Amino acid sequence: MKTIIFGIILTLEIAFASESVHLVTGRPVWPAGRESEKNLLVGARAAFHAPSGRDVLLRVTASSLYRASLNGTFLGHGPARGPHGHFRVDEWNLTGRLQPGTNTVALEVAGYNANSYYLLDQPSFLQAEVVSGGKVLAATGEEGVDFEFAILPERVRKVQRYSFQRPFIEVYRLAAGYDRWRKDLSASLTTVETAVMTPGALLPRRVPYPAFEKRPPVWEVARGTVERDLPVEHPWKDRSLTQIGPKLGGFPEAELDLVPSLELQAIKTASQVEIDRAHDADSKLALDRNDYAILDLGTNLSGFIGARIVCAEPTRLYVLFDEILTGGDVDFKRLGCVNALLYELEPGKYDVESFEPYTLRYMKLLVLEGACAVDRIFLREYANPDIWEAHFACPDPRLLELFAAGRETFAQNAVDLFMDCPSRERAGWLCDSFFTARTAFGLSGDTRVEHNFFENFLLPDRFEFQPDGMLPMCYPADHNDGVFIPNWALWFAVQLEEFDARCGDRSIIESLETKVMGLFEYFEPFRNDDGLLEKLESWVFVEWSAANSFVQDVNYPSNMLFAAALGAAGRIYDRPALLAEAQKVRAVIRAQSFDGEFFVDNAVRKDAAAGTDGTLSVTRNRTEVCQYFAFFFDIATPETHPALWKTLCDSFGPDRAETKAYPEIHMANAFIGNMLRMEILSRHGRCQQILDESIGYLLYMAERTGTLWENVGAHASCNHGFASHIVHTLYRDIVGIHRIDPRERTVTLRFTDVGLPWCEGRIPLDGGPLSLQWSKSDGKIEYRVRVPAGYRVRVENRSGGEVVRSP
Repeated sequence: MKTIIFGIILTLEIAFASESVHLVTGRPVWPAGRESEKNLLVGARAAFHAPSGRDVLLRVTASSLYRASLNGTFLGHGPARGPHGHFRVDEWNLTGRLQPGTNTVALEVAGYNANSYYLLDQPSFLQAEVVSGGKVLAATGEEGVDFEFAILPERVRKVQRYSFQRPFIEVYRLAAGYDRWRKDLSASLTTVETAVMTPGALLPRRVPYPAFEKRPPVWEVARGTVERDLPVEHPWKDRSLTQIGPKLGGFPEAELDLVPSLELQAIKTASQVEIDRAHDADSKLALDRNDYAILDLGTNLSGFIGARIVCAEPTRLYVLFDEILTGGDVDFKRLGCVNALLYELEPGKYDVESFEPYTLRYMKLLVLEGACAVDRIFLREYANPDIWEAHFACPDPRLLELFAAGRETFAQNAVDLFMDCPSRERAGWLCDSFFTARTAFGLSGDTRVEHNFFENFLLPDRFEFQPDGMLPMCYPADHNDGVFIPNWALWFAVQLEEFDARCGDRSIIESLETKVMGLFEYFEPFRNDDGLLEKLESWVFVEWSAANSFVQDVNYPSNMLFAAALGAAGRIYDRPALLAEAQKVRAVIRAQSFDGEFFVDNAVRKDAAAGTDGTLSVTRNRTEVCQYFAFFFDIATPETHPALWKTLCDSFGPDRAETKAYPEIHMANAFIGNMLRMEILSRHGRCQQILDESIGYLLYMAERTGTLWENVGAHASCNHGFASHIVHTLYRDIVGIHRIDPRERTVTLRFTDVGLPWCEGRIPLDGGPLSLQWSKSDGKIEYRVRVPAGYRVRVENRSGGEVVRSP
């Protein structure tokens, strides 16, 4: 195989915060001239002899994604995501998996070259090496120990996108033995000429590797048959299908080899029988033409869908999936995605597994042509494994279910960065990350994922398609349409202050000062004579409720957040002028927005050109979430606004849809109003109310999917990272671990009356776990606490009774 070298070979080593990563000789390689092709699947293989008594490591990174196997057995998936021009290196220890003699490492790499919220649109490459004791056993682009490269034809290239936010769906056309090359050196590859690409900077992975555990379905829900080729008067066509062009990468509809989203809409259930029986890994499903079966994983999970399929005739098998059942069936398009895998199979036996991770509780196996038997069905979990040392227990099973759902939600949304959801987008959103980062510290006791999250924003010199100074609403991502959420960028500063308190490492904080100050410079032209932000551009977002209809001209919730961001930056960077400005903005909001009963969402500027005086007029638009913004961001307190506080505490909450209290105040949603409500209740010590309302807001979600949702209804994501914050709430407000300060090495315990006879929790920390157990009897709380060496314990007693520490 001939290798052509393009570009200048730069040093393959970078350092950040005293960390460095490098490859000894492996260089970034791709089939020559094809590094910009969309949705190209490439295979790379190398054979090596492992020296005895030494560790053998595979170091690898890629654009866009890779899947690695050793001797035909799944090894890993990656890489962890980095910012533009930077690539995180994974390191897999092969030692305990090697066989005597020759071993084969195989890598499949998908080069997508399409912008998304999930993966960056950058030229494709694979950079890998196998090393042992400083000796290179195999390396991409290295003469004598190079990898073989081939274009893998089994994945159909010209297919539609999975969603507006993620690139392509998976459609496969397979013949028996298609995957033999991964383990059998006698299985020939049609090798191609390769080129060495100009490398980017390399970053450490830093975050833990998933365990990739297989989870089989636990229940068979239904069997049935379908009718096909039915007329569809108004087919659903997502923008990811119809708006392909300069702003959204992909293949135009006219160029697609097939369009599963349209084919599937012309299929309807002809008959269905509820099965309701257990399913295990050895259960075999026999499916004829137009047959289907629906299986239940028991919990909403994220990962790679796999199975063994045996067919004696050509077969077309769909695997459809979703987080919930809709009318007793799987609706592949409920989430606005194409939740479908398609396998077109020649006769033979196949072990298949999706290349991309998906999110589902239910899967539907549907045969449209031929017949097959399917067994060994699984979902290989793609989740953060660093969650199991943490512990929560109490005698209320509802709270246990909420903790389990919060932990499950976190694990799936924090693999390499904090995501909004593991399904539709897999995107690193601001605001969501503020809440998920708190959960991360409670479950993992460290800030590794959060460090990566901020590092990704730090390293690029600029963000293409965004105005100067603006931070993208989610990143790493390519926002070719120029859309951004100006007020959402302010959450960056608010979270950064908490990260500063959690991590104890000022280097990344100080490095981000320029970007934070540049953000405030961006907002300067939008400040009116009162000092408030007015007529913000692009997409102004408050929450998924009527509040999003009241964002112009002056949106008071956004200005409340603006004041909080000014204050956070002032404290982080010791800038008194920012602190003073924050106070001025708060004072103006109090004067303009509060109408004597509630805070109003917005004010509009009268149009001087239309004969009016151009003054600012406060509207009567009032939302529940606006009230929570006011209290969360220190515009109001129970002391300054006692009547409003009493109304919010006594008349609002999870049952307001039934009580109809204050119908003129538009209701809040889960993201983010209900979350902010829990925060202000906590701030003012209403822990029993938090316990009760958390059950009211979240338990039905946990019971239905085992995860927590984006909205109060199941019409969007049923697995949203921010909602894992319930874990933090339970530790803080129910167990009583109120505050952990790693920099001062103090733990503050706050005891309140939450109506439980006992409770306990454990949080892993650097140096050992923090554990707290307490029990209540005859009005007295007796507690036992353990902290890592060097930590001090402070106690606040708000229980109304005696608190005693046990030895």
